[in-house]
Amino acid sequence: MGILDGNSKDEPLHYGEVTAIWAFIGANNGLISGYEAFVNQAGDSDLKQLIEQAIKTMKSENASFGKVLKANGITPPPALPERPKCNREDIPAGVLFMDQEISGAVSINVGQGLVSCSLAMGQCLREDVAALFAKAHMEKVAFGAKLLSLNKEKGWIFPPPLHLN
Repeated sequence: MGILDGNSKDEPLHYGEVTAIWAFIGANNGLISGYEAFVNQAGDSDLKQLIEQAIKTMKSENASFGKVLKANGITPPPALPERPKCNREDIPAGVLFMDQEISGAVSINVGQGLVSCSLAMGQCLREDVAALFAKAHMEKVAFGAKLLSLNKEKGWIFPPPLHLN
């Protein structure tokens, strides 16, 4: 029996899988911190709810991927300290992000997350790790659809020139 036969959880991670997981957790940690700031700054309650959902999802993803790293003797990247809650009204106008800016930044992050999950899935030899990235990818697709609907509903999208012919 070869080293990659049998239960994929018993197979060693290759360097690409380790790097993809480690980078994914690290990126999520940065996004969680930024999104906590966005929650403090968002004025729209629907947007705030979506951002809070994204934070919860990323923390869950980090826990799942962190278990894989720990099971293979690798310490996951450290999480950043949680940001304190504050009132939007206490943030100076020149520092405050508008809801449209927040939604645009989160939309860009969703697109980047889809690409990183797809790339990682293509590199995986372990089915369990590929499945975790596929799950994260599907969660980002569903979240992105909700965000797109919100952006359209609120008028926060500026489409490129439309081809009407």
